[in-house]
Amino acid sequence: MSLTGRLEKALGYSFRQPELLRQALTHRSHSSPHNERLEFLGDSVLNCVVATLLYQRFQSLKEGELSRLRASLVRQESLAEIAAGLALGDVLRLGEGELKSGGFRRPSILADALEAIFGAIYLDAGFAAVQQTIEHLYRARIEQIDPRAAGKDAKTALQELLQARRLPVPHYTLLATRGDAHAQEFDVACAVPAIGLTVTGSGSSRRGAEQQAAQAALNQLRTA
Repeated sequence: MSLTGRLEKALGYSFRQPELLRQALTHRSHSSPHNERLEFLGDSVLNCVVATLLYQRFQSLKEGELSRLRASLVRQESLAEIAAGLALGDVLRLGEGELKSGGFRRPSILADALEAIFGAIYLDAGFAAVQQTIEHLYRARIEQIDPRAAGKDAKTALQELLQARRLPVPHYTLLATRGDAHAQEFDVACAVPAIGLTVTGSGSSRRGAEQQAAQAALNQLRTA
């Protein structure tokens, strides 16, 4: 099976017009047509589908809480996590410079490409098809949401959870910084020594990496 075939299998969707998928995977550094217009379309579709899913699942939450939840689900870090799970970086079409600087693992590029794929599916088969794909990719994330922490960023939610369990606040440590100044990647560790928990996160900013690490810690604590 080809790499794009594996991607379609992971998405749960097979393109009728393969050229749309090809465009969605093409970064502007590679060639034209690239994926920026598809990204614009996919961003709008994603927001609509995620808003609908949240509206249906959390009927007691207010508008502001739903908005914060949606923002946390469609932000760059969340999209990049999903894209990484799809091995999207393996099939991106990048220019030589982006390849050398590790663009295939950069959160911003991964997130944009995933949104472009949503836009491509919408053009390929309509709203119902892209809605089904987004629901497939987001189902587990939405099921794990704790409405009591609706819309809170991961670091805040983690600190409150630890305090509720009478545990000390976590420590964040910068492990590494990679890439050129204009496209850096940060690796951060989040540790709660009292319970022997240490997890890591990566992001295009130190704050983003800390949020990723905090989310990983939250996921472990909530399933423990």
